[in-house]
Amino acid sequence: MSSRGSGDSGSPALLLRRLCCKITGLTEDAVLPYLQHSLRILGSNFNTSLQADEFQITEKINRKLVRRGREKDAAIFTELHRKLQSQGLLKNRWAVLYLLLSLSDVDVKNEGEKSVGYSSSLFARGLPSYATSTPFNFDQKYPLSSQSGVSQSTTLQSITQSSASSGISSIHGEVRSGDPTPVPQSFLPSTAFTQSSDVGRPLGSRLAGTLSRMETPGNEMSTIPKSNRPGTAKMTIMVRQGENTSFEIPESELLKDLVYAFQGIEGKWIRFDASKDGYRIDSQVGIPKAIRQMVSKLSENGWLYNKIRNYVESRSADKTFGLVGQSFCAALHQELTEYYRLIAVLEAQLQQEQDQGISETSGGLTLRRLVVWTFDPLSRLKTQAALVDVCKGKKGGSLASTIYSYMQHGDPYIRNLIKHILTMVSQPIYATLLRWIYDGELEDVHDEFFVAADPTVKNDRLWHDKYSLRKSMIPSFINMDQARKILKTGKSINYLRQVCQDRTPIKGREAAMNMDMSQAQWMFTQDTSNEFQDMIDQVYKETSRQLLDVLHSKYKFLDHLKAMRRYLLLGQGDFIRHLMDLLEEDLAKPASNLYLHNLTGILETAIRATNAQFDDSDILARLDVRLLEVSPGDTGWDVFSLDYRVDGPIRTVFTPECMIMYLRVFNFLWRAKRMEYILALIWKNQMTNSRFLRAIPELSGILHQCHVLGSKMVHFIQQTQYYISFEVLECSWDELLTKVTEAEDLDHIISAHQTFLDTVIARCLLDEQSRGILTQLRTIFDLIIEFQTAQDDFYQAATKELMARLHYKNLQEKRTTEGDWGLTQEMEEEERHRKIEFLKEIIPSTRAKLAILAQSYQDMVQQFLAMVTSHDDVSLRFLSFRLDFNEHYKASDPKYRSPLTTRVKKLS
Repeated sequence: MSSRGSGDSGSPALLLRRLCCKITGLTEDAVLPYLQHSLRILGSNFNTSLQADEFQITEKINRKLVRRGREKDAAIFTELHRKLQSQGLLKNRWAVLYLLLSLSDVDVKNEGEKSVGYSSSLFARGLPSYATSTPFNFDQKYPLSSQSGVSQSTTLQSITQSSASSGISSIHGEVRSGDPTPVPQSFLPSTAFTQSSDVGRPLGSRLAGTLSRMETPGNEMSTIPKSNRPGTAKMTIMVRQGENTSFEIPESELLKDLVYAFQGIEGKWIRFDASKDGYRIDSQVGIPKAIRQMVSKLSENGWLYNKIRNYVESRSADKTFGLVGQSFCAALHQELTEYYRLIAVLEAQLQQEQDQGISETSGGLTLRRLVVWTFDPLSRLKTQAALVDVCKGKKGGSLASTIYSYMQHGDPYIRNLIKHILTMVSQPIYATLLRWIYDGELEDVHDEFFVAADPTVKNDRLWHDKYSLRKSMIPSFINMDQARKILKTGKSINYLRQVCQDRTPIKGREAAMNMDMSQAQWMFTQDTSNEFQDMIDQVYKETSRQLLDVLHSKYKFLDHLKAMRRYLLLGQGDFIRHLMDLLEEDLAKPASNLYLHNLTGILETAIRATNAQFDDSDILARLDVRLLEVSPGDTGWDVFSLDYRVDGPIRTVFTPECMIMYLRVFNFLWRAKRMEYILALIWKNQMTNSRFLRAIPELSGILHQCHVLGSKMVHFIQQTQYYISFEVLECSWDELLTKVTEAEDLDHIISAHQTFLDTVIARCLLDEQSRGILTQLRTIFDLIIEFQTAQDDFYQAATKELMARLHYKNLQEKRTTEGDWGLTQEMEEEERHRKIEFLKEIIPSTRAKLAILAQSYQDMVQQFLAMVTSHDDVSLRFLSFRLDFNEHYKASDPKYRSPLTTRVKKLS
């Protein structure tokens, strides 16, 4: 070569000839058939369906070498290609590599007189008809071997210019402008065949140097043509059938099988593999791995479709799945309907191509185009399958919450799909919610709604027990505050209808019932809109206002509440005082001697004699007398109690539990009021007898002792009564009235009333934590009663002694007036003996009894103060400060000094 064409060594023709010699390893004369084939390629209008992708071509060459058992050559080729890329000598490496790949598909059998066979199915697409029917005799037309180097170069250049004016540009083109999508490299056949009689013979082409040397396969080949249409692409697949043979599976066959797989149906080549839980190509079919992966990826649509369809079919037949679940199935079915449309389009496309003879190179359907077409449907199917997996075993609001959790997705396409499904799923919830908040009707056969009803509960417990929240069914897009408002709204309507017998329609009901169900998306789009929150707030306020108006106007709730304060909490002072005066004689009797009808008559007398007579007749009719359970030794004071009967809607607030609390507070207040009443009588007797018994000088010490102890008790009871009346009852009552006035719904009133009772119970020492303090206080009350008894006994004995002395004095004056001796010796002796007996028996015993009472009272009060001082309630600690404001009890006993002082210092 160097001696023959040194002047034109860089011409394209000589370079092509050298390239053929280098690749095939043949001499210049023997390589002429390969050169002829190369010129035919360059001179044709060949336009490959492959993309101008260098990576795809190199991968195809590597796979070709590996399939022929030449892994070492494949490694060498990869290393050489890497070096070629790093040098950057060639600009169109893809075209060169594709030329080498094409040459490797040619097998020349040059026996002198025999012509050369070529792969017309691959290389003759753009040639005229004579190019494939008549072999090109290169030696006759262009005798390169007998001419000089210059003439050879010129001849080759003329051949190139005349027969391949634009062939090279077509090799470098990526895709034709008519192709909608690029064709993947794996779609092209790995081995090409001609349609002539030489198709069955192996083509022994070899890549040497850059591609090393390829061995010629020794097995015979048979061809199964795809169809007789010209230009139709074929895919060659190696299948083991006895001996190694090869035949072509048209790409259209795979496409048809894929369309079947999309519908969950097995095809001829693509079947369902239960062990791998997916559709797979028959393992005996020897197609490239890339094709298998692509088919596996495409058949995932069918696997997902089967998963969704099976779920829809099984759950749609389940009658216990509920309306929300059926809506979910309907949404999935709607999506599957869109998927059916895609399958119908694909089938129509395949049928049209078969009828009209359209190939993939001319715009027909290919695997790569199918990947593009099914990209969005595959994404939708994956999302639906994920929903099917996470929604198993769930229904109602729990199902809606699970679907809503997928709304927080970064892909707007997926988010819109979830939003569409969730809109359909939430429509039954929204419809049930509207019926509940506007009509109070709860049609929830399958327990899907988050409001639950207990039909066994009677109307008197409707508000408290009949309706409740089913927390597991609260959708996550409805917060707890909204759920409570929805519960209260429907509960208020039922309360009005069933308890208050008020059937006034709720404002805005007609407009709400005519709303489009697509507005159900308001519930789960609250981050961008306030329509749902505004609707809930509006109907909640309107319903609650209507309920409170009915309670206040028709059922006079506030009047009943104030009646409780006046009578059961002793707020009507004149009535309570007069009642005690009337009952004093009867209540002093043993409890077993009391008669309810007598006490009821006394109650009516007290009402008519005080300002209580001006109250509403309905309130007075509810006021009654109640006797508590009698224990041995109880008097009437221990078992007497006032009662207030409640019924109808007000019973919702004044529940039986609340009435028991009222009775406990009344019993405590009644006992404290009795102590005040007793001390008033004690003081009255002291004031009367202090002047009356002045005639007995020996009694002055006892009288002083009684006055001192009585004053201590009066101070204690007055401070305790002040604490109970003002710091406990009045302050709590003022807070209750404020809350009732500002209440937004019935629950607020119930809560405020319960808080009021709990506060009164706690501060009146009636709770569990104050049981010890209450016991101490009752002991003090008992000491006051004992003091009253002791003082009455003393006054009775002192009065008897005074009357005896007055009688003796009057007798003396009478006898003197009559002219007789004033007194006889016997009379004087009797009088002296009586005085001595009185002074020895009555005065010491009374003095001792009063001293014991005073000491016991002192100890009890000190213990009470110590316990109250350490109490958690601030008001009770202030009570201890008021009771010992001059530190009398602290100074009288050092052992109580430290805790009292510490507490007072902390408070100050």
